Amino acid sequence: MAEAGRGRGLAIIEPMPAVEVRGSMWERDGAWHAVLERAGAGALEVSAISRAECLARLREAAGPGAMLTVEVEPEVVGVAEAARILGWDKRRVSTYVRRGSFPEPVAVLASGRIWRRADVEGFAAAARARRSARQGSPATR
Repeated sequence: MAEAGRGRGLAIIEPMPAVEVRGSMWERDGAWHAVLERAGAGALEVSAISRAECLARLREAAGPGAMLTVEVEPEVVGVAEAARILGWDKRRVSTYVRRGSFPEPVAVLASGRIWRRADVEGFAAAARARRSARQGSPATR
């Protein structure tokens, strides 16, 4: 491509590659929330009343020329999503399910169980609270 302009005083300027930025959005308690993952800069959280406004805030945070990819997280989650919410791997979630120590799924599909996101997030909050209490108790020091 550069040869086409050679000898005629023309310069071909290649466009700069877009920076890929990833984010995820979800609706909870009547508002939209999102997290933007920025390489080397950590995560940025935004919230808005509407989905469109939340997306606009994500685009603004991503910056001009960024190639923004947004995953809209559903109200129901499978094992992989539950593991991500909990910071676990999928095997650990499956172990808790088999032991009966995990919230009841709302459905069992051919592809596996699904849970309400709110149930899994509540379970995660309770697990963090139990872990925090154990770490803070004199018996575990």
